[in-house]
Amino acid sequence: MPPSEEVDGAHAGFPQRGSGFADTGRVRDRDMQRVVNGLWSAGAEAIGVNGQRLTALSAIRAAGDAILVDNKPLVPPYTVLAIGDGKRLSTAFRNSADGEYLHVLEQNYDIRASISVQGELHLPAAPSLILRYAKPDVPTTRPKTPPNGKG
Repeated sequence: MPPSEEVDGAHAGFPQRGSGFADTGRVRDRDMQRVVNGLWSAGAEAIGVNGQRLTALSAIRAAGDAILVDNKPLVPPYTVLAIGDGKRLSTAFRNSADGEYLHVLEQNYDIRASISVQGELHLPAAPSLILRYAKPDVPTTRPKTPPNGKG
């Protein structure tokens, strides 16, 4: 591995002790984002976090110590459910950079995580999306043409 990909002996982008992460052992919004994005990349067809269905417009953010999904706070323990080809999804996620990231959280920060493949899984429906778009302002009356027909 080239030295540019290492930071203090750890892979770039991975949590490190003393980085402000949570020597508290708490999962942060960016940790949840990595897991969710890793599942999408691994082939998930649908994802839910603590009963909230994610869409292409979903936001995972922080407010203080709380993790918010679409401005709704999550309460630990966090449960992330993903629909897809279970065996392939599980393997692809574990072997991805995001799966390795989760493994680092488990090993170094006592974050407990487990991955299991289920035969059947139900997620809540996605919230209805309101699509907004702009239209040009069309005058309701036609402009008057001069009497000579020239404009």
